[in-house]
Amino acid sequence: MTTYLIIGVLGLLLLLVSLAVGDLLDGALDALAGDTFSSAVIGAFLSALGFGGALAEGLGAPLLVSVPAGVAAGVGFAWFAAWLTRLLRDDTSGTSPRTDDTVGREAVVLTAIPADGYGTVKVLVGGHEMRLNARLDTDHPIPVEPGTRVHVTGSVSPTAVTVAPTWRELG
Repeated sequence: MTTYLIIGVLGLLLLLVSLAVGDLLDGALDALAGDTFSSAVIGAFLSALGFGGALAEGLGAPLLVSVPAGVAAGVGFAWFAAWLTRLLRDDTSGTSPRTDDTVGREAVVLTAIPADGYGTVKVLVGGHEMRLNARLDTDHPIPVEPGTRVHVTGSVSPTAVTVAPTWRELG
């Protein structure tokens, strides 16, 4: 049983390291199909093999039964890890943010915005950093310097927004 537990713990450590650091085997096994042999899949296989075999042996199964039970558990968990990895990598449900999504958000001026022209701003939308052209809102014709925080008031085009300076807090 000790051997199974050691295999299970090593597999669990490999799985945790691959989740924290990324795929340790990235590029090493590119000749093989897809995510079949990623470090997360191998870690899941080894941990399920070890703990499944230990469970079977702990229930009194002989070695000829505990090894196939561990392998079956390992294959099942490896398949699940490969499916989950593929699901996360191929997630297309999230769409890229649009300029309409920036309206109402705070931005930082990157290049000065003149009273009668365009500058650039940086806006964070859902973890995505967007760099957009920006012109001043018609109600605020005073030029804005780089580093100033502004409020996005509207969308002009797919690459441009209107902005207004934010209010400064009274100290």
